[in-house]
Amino acid sequence: MKKVPIITAPQAAAKIPDSATMIVGGFGMTGNPVHLLHALADTNISGLTYIGNNVGEPGLGGGRLLRNGQISKAIGSFFTSNPEAVAAVQEGRMDVELIPQGTLGEAIRAGGAGIGGFYTPASAGTPLAEGKEVRNIEGRDMVFVKPIRGDVSLIRAWRADTAGNLQYRMTENNFNQAAATASDLVIAEVEEIVPVGEIAPEAIHTPGCYVDFLVQAHTSVEDLGSSASVAASARKADPARMAMAQAVLDELKPGDVVNLGIGIPTLVADLITPESGIIMHTENGMLGVGPAPESGGALDYPVNAGKIPVTALPGASYFDSADSFAMIRGGHVDVAVMGGLEVDEAGNLANWAVPGKPLLGVGGAMDLASGADRLIVTMTHCDREGHSKIRKQCTLPLTARGVVDILVTDRAVFKFTDHGLVLKKLLDSYSIEDIRDCTEAEFSEEIEQ
Repeated sequence: MKKVPIITAPQAAAKIPDSATMIVGGFGMTGNPVHLLHALADTNISGLTYIGNNVGEPGLGGGRLLRNGQISKAIGSFFTSNPEAVAAVQEGRMDVELIPQGTLGEAIRAGGAGIGGFYTPASAGTPLAEGKEVRNIEGRDMVFVKPIRGDVSLIRAWRADTAGNLQYRMTENNFNQAAATASDLVIAEVEEIVPVGEIAPEAIHTPGCYVDFLVQAHTSVEDLGSSASVAASARKADPARMAMAQAVLDELKPGDVVNLGIGIPTLVADLITPESGIIMHTENGMLGVGPAPESGGALDYPVNAGKIPVTALPGASYFDSADSFAMIRGGHVDVAVMGGLEVDEAGNLANWAVPGKPLLGVGGAMDLASGADRLIVTMTHCDREGHSKIRKQCTLPLTARGVVDILVTDRAVFKFTDHGLVLKKLLDSYSIEDIRDCTEAEFSEEIEQ
């Protein structure tokens, strides 16, 4: 059995040339090769293309490279969580190419597998599909996506043996497993290095043939940023929001596999009990999500899509992000619940582009909206100026076309049918007349008692 060289983080950084294209593992700061990135930030390397879900947080991980001006282009799915990334784009110091989260994972996996590209429904009919080849396959518009490969992949694993076999811990797998396959040079930062044979063959996620160098580095709480503790992830849980969460729960049934987006949808998890029989899925690689722990952080627990520490229910499983979105696109997730900015009469959804802000974050919404069997959208009924967000036609850039099944606002619940938008339930003390007065879209009534 071969032995993979064990080097230091500075030695690893010295192997990366100027203008390299890097694929970087991690979801937020979970499973992020922060020590390798910080060692790279201590060099004079510049002109980097950074491929990953995000570029870390301010001053952490890729965020330190960004602060130093070492990244010239970032390719990924969510950059708005780092205000320094937004400023860099607005000031012309960094270019950005947005890719839906599931498409990113699959493109990296395709690059590592020697696949020449693939078609996906995610982003069809949206600005992200402009200029790309689109085909109608079995009645659905599909966007062609090229494979992604890098010069170097920087990844994070929990354990490695001296042959380079890697094992990931909980939701730290995310993009690391695919990234390990898709570059000419792969450097893995690991918590622990053990002799060959100490990791059971069935526990190995990345075989050693992919890995060129190992770096041993211990992750501390300070490396985790906003996921460092449960206390850092306070939720807004006022009565109106909890009423919306209950209305969503009423739409679910035992046995449903359900993905909850960030914001109001995460509150649904607080209402789910074992008796509900609902299986929670999170797009960063977990099935069987439980409630938030009373204390602790991402060193102790998995995290959900909101980068909030959660618990794992009995029977839970972990997997990489590419497999997670394959579940979604393949129809194995029954319901997706996500927030919205606008929904219109045709069931079109707009939820990723905020007016007046650069288009820097799409996340997994496009994959979920086009892949889940049923889509439930939650949002406030009106914007801050009192204008209806349920429109005749969306004015914001679309997330997906004709996908919304149920719409839950702070005032009412609607369903979309072949005959149009239908009001099915009133919330709080609102009347039908109140809803008509504050709703731009046309709807019929079928009030549940």
